[in-house]
Amino acid sequence: MDLTTCLKSLLLAIQQYRGSRTTHNTAQLHKQVEEVSGLRCDQLLSSGQVLPSECVSGLVELAGNPNTNPSLTSSIISLLAQLACDDDSREMLHSSYNLTSTLASVIHCHSVTPADPLVLQCLQVLQKLTYSTRTFQSTNYIHELIAFLMTNIQSHNDDIIMPCLGLMANLCRDNHSVQSHIKSLDNVKPFYRTLINFLAHNSLTVVVFTLSILSSLTLNEKVGEKLFDAKNIHQTFQLVFNIIVNGDGTLTRKYSVDLLVDLLKNCKIAEFLTRYQHFSACLSQVLGLLQSKDPDSAAKVLELLLAMCSVSGLRSLLCDVVFKPAAAKLRAPGRRQGPGLDNGGRKEQSGLALVQWLSSPVEGAESCSLQALHLLHELLKESLGADTIPDRVVSFIEMLLPVLLGLLRGLDPAKGDAHLRKHCHRITHVNSLLLLLCTDDSTRSIVSRQVSAQLCLSQAESLLSCCHGNNPLTCLPPGSDNDLSQVCAEALLKTLELMSKLRQQVKDMETSFYRMLQDQRIATPLSLALTSHHRQRVQTGLSLLFEATPLPDFPSLVLGESIAANNAYRPRDCELSVKRVAVQEVPPPRVNTSVLDSSSGTSRGVHSLVEKMQNGLGVKTLQEPVKDSHVSEIIDVYAQKISAFASQESRLQDLLEAKALALSQADRLLAQFRFQRAQAEAEALKLGSLLKEAERRREDLQSELSNQVLEVKRSKADMEELLQHNARLQQDTEEHQGLKGGYNALLNRFNESERLLREQQVAHVALTKQSDALRKNHEALQLQHEKMASELEERGEEVRSLRSDLQQKNSDITGLRGELRAEEEKVKEKDQERRDLEDTVDVLRKELNKTEQARKDASIKASSLELQKSQLETKLKQKEDELNKHSAMISMIHSLSSGKMKSDVNLSL
Repeated sequence: MDLTTCLKSLLLAIQQYRGSRTTHNTAQLHKQVEEVSGLRCDQLLSSGQVLPSECVSGLVELAGNPNTNPSLTSSIISLLAQLACDDDSREMLHSSYNLTSTLASVIHCHSVTPADPLVLQCLQVLQKLTYSTRTFQSTNYIHELIAFLMTNIQSHNDDIIMPCLGLMANLCRDNHSVQSHIKSLDNVKPFYRTLINFLAHNSLTVVVFTLSILSSLTLNEKVGEKLFDAKNIHQTFQLVFNIIVNGDGTLTRKYSVDLLVDLLKNCKIAEFLTRYQHFSACLSQVLGLLQSKDPDSAAKVLELLLAMCSVSGLRSLLCDVVFKPAAAKLRAPGRRQGPGLDNGGRKEQSGLALVQWLSSPVEGAESCSLQALHLLHELLKESLGADTIPDRVVSFIEMLLPVLLGLLRGLDPAKGDAHLRKHCHRITHVNSLLLLLCTDDSTRSIVSRQVSAQLCLSQAESLLSCCHGNNPLTCLPPGSDNDLSQVCAEALLKTLELMSKLRQQVKDMETSFYRMLQDQRIATPLSLALTSHHRQRVQTGLSLLFEATPLPDFPSLVLGESIAANNAYRPRDCELSVKRVAVQEVPPPRVNTSVLDSSSGTSRGVHSLVEKMQNGLGVKTLQEPVKDSHVSEIIDVYAQKISAFASQESRLQDLLEAKALALSQADRLLAQFRFQRAQAEAEALKLGSLLKEAERRREDLQSELSNQVLEVKRSKADMEELLQHNARLQQDTEEHQGLKGGYNALLNRFNESERLLREQQVAHVALTKQSDALRKNHEALQLQHEKMASELEERGEEVRSLRSDLQQKNSDITGLRGELRAEEEKVKEKDQERRDLEDTVDVLRKELNKTEQARKDASIKASSLELQKSQLETKLKQKEDELNKHSAMISMIHSLSSGKMKSDVNLSL
């Protein structure tokens, strides 16, 4: 069964249960609630549909009704807790559906039995619902809820203490009205003592909740000054860091980070943290949590690091740890020192974990990616602001740039507006970081080496198409920062600003930059920037406009029309927003007359007391001197009465605010019902008009059909005539085709003859040139023949002289042959001697190899037998002497052989 069908069945079951609270209706509603709980309901409330809103409103109403079955109430609360899966849904349940006051009323009805599972369930859902959300003091049952929490925190029931502490920490955080109400209670001092005793609790979660409550209530009071003074603050830091690193889970780590963020808002405590000697080691341990795969833990750690960046004294220390972690060990005495803090600082670079979270997917962990970009922006801004940039920062930037450029890719408008919005936010942050790197010359050169003009151009064109597709003049008003056009325009302006910074350093970047400025679609994002409420966007738009104005094809007229349209739209949008607010505005409070009378009477009584006091003191001063002690006593009495009346008046005013809020919620529900009914009536009228229009169209089509039948008959007659005419035209076509074929044959023969003529002419010209060349060659050969004849006569004379010389040489050769035979006999004798010497050399070489083997054996025995070292050394010396003798003999043999070889060479010559 799909979700829509289940919601319709649930709404029907809610209506039936409202009408009759029978057992059957209760079971049916319980079954429908369980079925919806088993479905996937992510972002159901944020979809803006009417059916889920009606179902949730009915469920909240039933959960707050004390007559509802407790088991059914528990199932409804479980379903509502399942719907609060993201921040938007939690905010809607808290503000629009008033679930906080509903759960508080359930707790108030069952306050007698605090151990009831329904009460524990409400406390857990309230803790989830009120986290990072302000709860006003005027909310219904908030005072009763605070009293219930304070009472049960001071009890001895461990099962209920922890959820009560967590909920109290949520209510007190950044909520001055709740803090002032708690401080004005009579039992606040025992409550403080109980909280201080909880600091020694075994559970780290209880300790964190307690510290959070104490920091919210007593940070600027005497109790807080004693708790967080210079003596205890270092132990508190040690404890909080220990809990963050070695906490019981994500919930404990989340509240620990919130506690430390709240403490850093105090300038005195922030100064203490800058002087904390183990800060670098603790920070390294915290950064180690970024290496986990949990996006919730990583988001809280990044939130803590961003809070530390807001403190000027911690920012430089944070840069040192991120870019080059300290390796000092943490050995600090404290309340509880976890094993994780005793290890040395991490040796690997902590910035790598930030880079890994940068490349997290757009869907799922986009908050971590944006927080990491913001953190790197702050850290690099601090590092680049120094006189000299450290080498480790430069190397980190070189490692970071490919990741940043990879984040600029992957823009796909086909994936939907949500994906496009998240990706544009990421592009804006990445370009801001790249622009920061371009402020320094050294880092700008690094960026220019890795950024290409093609990347920026493709990115700008994609964003420009998205901006043009989401034109605010045709889609949504330009006033909202969450408008998709605004987001795309901001990302595009950042991209163009980056192109402007790098246009002189990157090849073809200037051409691409001016090309984008002359695109006709650039008028839309520029007009949005120039008419924006943000100063930085206006300045960026003005700088780009200053660059684009001199260009010839810049669409200045389109830009002016777009700016005028945006300015004209703003008053109309303001009027519509005022009308919308007027519908949802709180009506005049319909308060009980007795309450008004008591309030006015109280104020009149206060004024009368003041007048009487002034008159009485004036009369006594004029008539007779009165002692100072009596005057101070009278003033104290009147001051007590005035304070009592003022507290009563404040309580009445809170009651008035609560009643006004309840009335506003009721009127808002009525207005929502009226709007839905008007919308249904408008849809019914629209359907009726569409039905009438369809009937009228049917009659028109019927008349048109009859006309079309007549036209068909006429068309048949015309078609017969056209067929006869077509046959005649077919005969003419065949004759025309025959004549055309004969003409084409003659034309082909003519073209062939013309081609042969051109070829013969070309061959004639070539043969003429060849004949001229042959004649010239014949003349040259005739001259060469005459020269050769004269040279032959000269050669004949030379041959006769050479023959006479040859006869003389033959006689000399016969004499030399006899000498050669004698020398050959001598050479044979020398060869025999050389062979004998070679045999001797072979024998000596074998002996040399044996000697070498003996030397190796001696060296091996020398390493294993230390006691025979001296004997082996003497033997080794003897062997070396023999080796030297053999070497001398070998050298002599070599010298003899070399002498033999020289003589052989001389004989051969």
